[in-house]
This record gives sequence, structure tokens and C-alpha cells, in this order.
Amino acid sequence: MQYQQLGNTGVFVSRLCLGAMTFGGGATSIWQTIGALGQEDTDTMIGQSLDAGINFIDTANVYAAGESEIQVGRALGARRNDVVLASKVFGRMGPGANQVGLSRLAIMQEAEASLKRLNTDHIDLYQIHGYDRLTPLEETLAALTDLVRQGKVRYLGCSNLAAWQIMKAQGIAAKDHLERFITLQAYYSIAGRDIEREITPMLEDQKIGLLTWSPLAGGLLAGKVTRANAAADGDARRSKFNFPPVNLERAYDVIDVMQEVAKRRGATVAQVALAWQLHKPFVTSVIIGAKKISQLKDNLGAADLKLDAEDMKQLDEASKLPAEYPGWMFGMQGSDRRPGEVRDWSRLAQVATK
Repeated sequence: MQYQQLGNTGVFVSRLCLGAMTFGGGATSIWQTIGALGQEDTDTMIGQSLDAGINFIDTANVYAAGESEIQVGRALGARRNDVVLASKVFGRMGPGANQVGLSRLAIMQEAEASLKRLNTDHIDLYQIHGYDRLTPLEETLAALTDLVRQGKVRYLGCSNLAAWQIMKAQGIAAKDHLERFITLQAYYSIAGRDIEREITPMLEDQKIGLLTWSPLAGGLLAGKVTRANAAADGDARRSKFNFPPVNLERAYDVIDVMQEVAKRRGATVAQVALAWQLHKPFVTSVIIGAKKISQLKDNLGAADLKLDAEDMKQLDEASKLPAEYPGWMFGMQGSDRRPGEVRDWSRLAQVATK
């Protein structure tokens, strides 16, 4: 297992992070569909992950209505300090008017509840799970900073925010001397590279770590689904919970290429999908989730899969984003910025039409 700095801190986390979204069934059908693993299976998943070198576990208060945090806390037991433990706050946790969101009231209440469920006195990385359009960022950041100063939280992160929202938060934190976000948790897969347009350049500029969720696009890239068998067999997981949204035609093209690379490398399609991310310099840790031990073992194998320049070129070309403004304009302007460079408008204009 390899390890990488968590954002701009001195903390190192494993390149693979164990996601706990499949732990616990909850009372609603969505969590039954996603995982519904009981305590025994959770114990096994976490134990084998730690033995494989993973030192990073991510959960959230909303996962299985709190059951995920409970099971993670029980499974860790005496090994709690062997991991960087992450959780999140934002989603609705009850019918009350204030049992949702990122107000000071909600954050303080949910932080205490998460600590109790996780059976710990601190959360290493506490992340807001989304953007609360009703609560000023100043209020949210002040409450989160208080948790850090109280010793209940070590670092702050965010999830599912736009680049401008993150930069606004960082500006407020700098102005008001509050704690900054050190990580972003975002959807990223070889079938969904949208964050490369605005978000990843910002993360690299600001030295914010990237934690990627659903790297297999909700199981679509696990190796079972292809264009040929999709109509006949379908995707059982996505037929019940079609998330995250994917352009299927583009995804099938990518899967075709992934199969070629997997055969060449003696690997599985899922391992290629994960390894592709691990070769991206802006990715800190890839969050893997599993419903079966066999899936976990397969995913863990991605940590040792080496892709060469030709592999990456082939995968990047098959999955590249279509050109959009202002991205194609960036390639056209400034191309003659250095002395001696000549702008080739005919070549540059082609960027906008691909």
C-alpha cells in the first residue's frame, strides 16, 4: 500500500480509502439496495482492509441513518488510532426542522451524535456533505472551527461543492482566521471526468487533497456490464439506484478499452478503473466500497497495478471530456506567450470542434 499527504498537512493516508456506505441497512430501501451489511461482515471488511495497509476509513452520519457509524466504531475497537477516521454532516437525520443542514445548531448536535456512534472522542476529518444554501458559510465555518479548537475534530473537509463555493469558503476562513478545508470529496471516475474542468485545477493551486467517491460509477465499471450484455442482463445495482448519472454510450466505449488494458496487464476491469485514478497526480485517495469480500480483495489489488504511459494514453483518449467553453479558449489564447512561439489559429481552432 502507498500513502500520500492529506492535503497540505503532515498526515499521510493510504491511496485507497475504505468507504462505509455499504455498512448497515437502515429502515429505508435505498440503504438496503446499496449494502445492508451487518456487523459481522463490517468487522471482516475493516479487519482485512487494515491488514492490507489501509489506514483511512470514510463514513457519514446519514449512511444507513447512523448505523454505518455505529458498525464502524464497533469494528475498529482497540484499533481506532490505527486509522484516519472521516465522517460527514449535512443530510437529514430526523423529522425535526433543524435535524438537517449546516447551521451551528445542526453541526454541534450531529458532531456529538457521530462521536457517540463512532465510540471515539474525536473525528480526524470532519466534512460537510454538501452546500447549504440557507446557512451563511461564516456560520458553518465558525461552528466547525470551534469543534477543532475543542479537540473533537482534527481537520475539516468538504464534499460535493463547486469550485467557486470552495474558494469562497477558503477566503472567509482566511479573512476571519477560521479553519480551512484541507480536502474535497467528489465524484470522479474514468466514465465521469467532469471535475477536471474547474475543480482539479483549483485543488492543485490551493493544495487541497482530492478524495474520490464512486470510482466504479456505481458498479458500472466493475467489469460485469458491457454494451453487448447491458440490454440482456442489465445492471442490477443501477436498475434499482441509478446513481451517479453516466453517459452510457461514452461509458461503454471506455469499458471496451479498459477490457483491452486489463487483458494486457493480467488485471480486472475494476482494477484498471481504480489504477487509472491512482496514476492521476491530483488524486489523494480513492474511496472503495464493497458488498462482498471478493469485491474488496479485487479492489485492493488495484494498489499494485502499474499502468505505463501507453496504457494511460489509451485510457485518457477513450474517456476524454468533450471540449467546452472556456476550456477551449484557454488553449487558443496565450499560445504565443513565450518569445519565439507562433500562434497557429487553424490548429487551435480544432480544439473547439472536437
